[in-house]
Amino acid sequence: MVKRTARAILLTADDTELIVIKRTKPGQPPYWITPGGGVESSDATVLDALHREVFEELGAKITDVVPAFVDTVPHLPDPGKTTTPGLKVQHFFVCRLASMDPALRHGPEVTDPCGRYEIVRLPFTPQGLAAVNLVPATLLAYLTRNIAGMRALLARDLG
Repeated sequence: MVKRTARAILLTADDTELIVIKRTKPGQPPYWITPGGGVESSDATVLDALHREVFEELGAKITDVVPAFVDTVPHLPDPGKTTTPGLKVQHFFVCRLASMDPALRHGPEVTDPCGRYEIVRLPFTPQGLAAVNLVPATLLAYLTRNIAGMRALLARDLG
């Protein structure tokens, strides 16, 4: 079984900050993730899932969406479910924040949270990325090496 996700490498309009979610679960150290989640059967495309997830988790609209990174990892089913282990293909898109109103957040992260979901703005620098436990580690490594590249993907002259 392959589970697909869509995740946003979400930059502010001036490309100086990365918007992430600080996850704090009971009994575990906090970690930071990019907004996004699973592609559902109601999503016509992975991009539709990305827009839906960003709006659910942040109350945000995004623009300038460009594919940036794909990560494939083993996928373990949730405890108590009968599905067998498989793969998770995570599609990461670099994009810019068009608007955000956290009051519009909805979905399970808001209505039935397991711990805390905090919206955080990190400096989009190697030091800013290294200051938190950004997961997955493959994304952290990729971003740290490619900050200028992420900004270049959003350059106005790319067409």
